[in-house]
Order: sequence, then C-alpha cells, then structure tokens
Amino acid sequence: MSGLVIETTGLRKEFRSRRGTRVAVQGLDLAVPAGGVHGFLGPNGSGKTTTIRMLLGLARPTAGEMRLFDQSVPASLPSVLGRVGAVVESPKFSPNLSGRQNLLLLSRSIGTPDTRVDEAVETVGLTGRDRDRYKGYSLGMKQRLAIAATLLKAPELLILDEPTNGLDPAGIREIRDTIRDLGESGVTVLLSSHILAEVQQVCTSATIIGNGRLLASGTVDELLGEGTAHRVVVADTSAALATLAAAGLNASLDADGEHLVVDSDDGAAITRSLGAAGIWLSELTPLRPDLETYFLELTAADTLGTTTGDPR
Repeated sequence: MSGLVIETTGLRKEFRSRRGTRVAVQGLDLAVPAGGVHGFLGPNGSGKTTTIRMLLGLARPTAGEMRLFDQSVPASLPSVLGRVGAVVESPKFSPNLSGRQNLLLLSRSIGTPDTRVDEAVETVGLTGRDRDRYKGYSLGMKQRLAIAATLLKAPELLILDEPTNGLDPAGIREIRDTIRDLGESGVTVLLSSHILAEVQQVCTSATIIGNGRLLASGTVDELLGEGTAHRVVVADTSAALATLAAAGLNASLDADGEHLVVDSDDGAAITRSLGAAGIWLSELTPLRPDLETYFLELTAADTLGTTTGDPR
C-alpha cells in the first residue's frame, strides 16, 4: 500500500477537434494522502474538473496512470467506487419532494438502511429542514443535500468539485463548515476550488495546478513556509518605531496606520528590544503569505503556458 487515497502519474488528457488537439491535463502527478481535506486548486480552466472526471471513469485519459485506494483505475473502478462519493455536477432531485424523501429514495435504491438518511442529514446540518420541499431550498441547502446524498454509502473518499460556486457568503460558510467536519471525522476530502480564502480555512494539504500541470503540492504549512515578518501592536507606535530602529530592526506602519510590521522572523528579539525600553506588546503575530497570495504568485509565473482548453 502506498498510503495514498488518490495517486496519478504522468496523467494526460487531450481533446481533439477540427481545430486541432487541445491539452487539458499534461503529465500531472497528483498525490492525496488519507485523512483530512486536500485542496485541488487552480484557475478556472486549469484542468481540475477534467482530472476529477478521469478519476471517476467519466472521461478516458490519453496517457498516464491513476490509482484510487492503491487500485488501478479505471480497471478497478467497480470494486472501489463504493468507497467514493462525489459531487461533480448538480445532482437531480425531485423538486416537489422533501429533502428527506429524496434521500430515502436514493438510499433504498442502493440498498442502504434508512438510518443512513438520518446520519447524513445530521452530518450536513440539515436537521429541521430535511422535511421541507427541495424546491424551497437555498443554493447552500441544495449543495448540502447533494453532499448528504454522497454520504449515504459512508464513503472513505469524498470528491467535491467547486462546491461553493454561486453561493452567497452564508452558503459558503455552511459548506465550509460541513467540509471541515467531514475531514475531521476521518473522511478524506478532495476539494476542487479556485476560492483560496475559503480553502485555506479547511485544507490540511493542497495541490496547485496551472495549464493542466502540477505547480506545487504539500501541506499548507509546507507550501506557505515560515513567516518572515511580525505584526506588532503597542500603545505608542512612534516610540516603538524609534526603539526598533535603534535595535537594527526594520519596522513600518501597516496599511491601517495603527500597527507595526517588523521585517524579522525573530519574535524574541522584537520582544526584548521593546521590553528593554518599557514598551509592552499587546500583540505579536507572525506574518506569512496567505494561500491566495501564494497561489496568485505561483499561477502568475505560469502564464506563459498554453491554455488547456478545459471548459471548466
């Protein structure tokens, strides 16, 4: 066993048309460890959905290898799909039935006990609204019901393709909380998205792609690295600026003009310098690039690559 839930090697997908060949995924090596939430990140059209469709047997790769739970796919899909749940496209639910009735129909069609409906409804936070008609659901509730449907068979791997697209801030928060809870419960979640501020709040690891190619992969901490500056909050910023300058530490006011940014990763040196001058800290916070900044820098450097032709 490799210890990876998803693994691709040299994965490639070409689309041929009268206009020629368009490459959507080119030589992609993807490794998703078991447990937690793994962000699958890239700009729109970078090949995320195409990759997911190949993993699920919905599209045939042009070249390369894919494995789910250390089993080669698509050859072994029939034996592993029972362990996988996926929300790739908007599922079709009956609008005049309640959320619960829709889930009961699904659970009975796949032979799972009705108790799984109660568990799925509770997991996605629809308790109390599950008896409402589906047509009255908000977009966020519809997405949560779609996730609930995938949970009926208690999957070990859940694949979500842009689950917050079109949602308002409240809906995004609902889906984010659901995904975080699932990751903490032991389910491995592959979260495809381009909304980085949301992803950073739930992901433990991430893969970033651009033009169908791997750009970076690792834990979020590994990708962002250690902070090289500190945010400093003190009562007297002028005195603190002078003190830090005298200690050889470069400091400046931040954008709001109320706090300091010190260009040093040595928090102890900052504390000692200010404390020796009788200036006491009320906050000392390491600063590092957020995932969105890192992502934008990484993908901007990849703009010389050709477009993938992937419509999603």
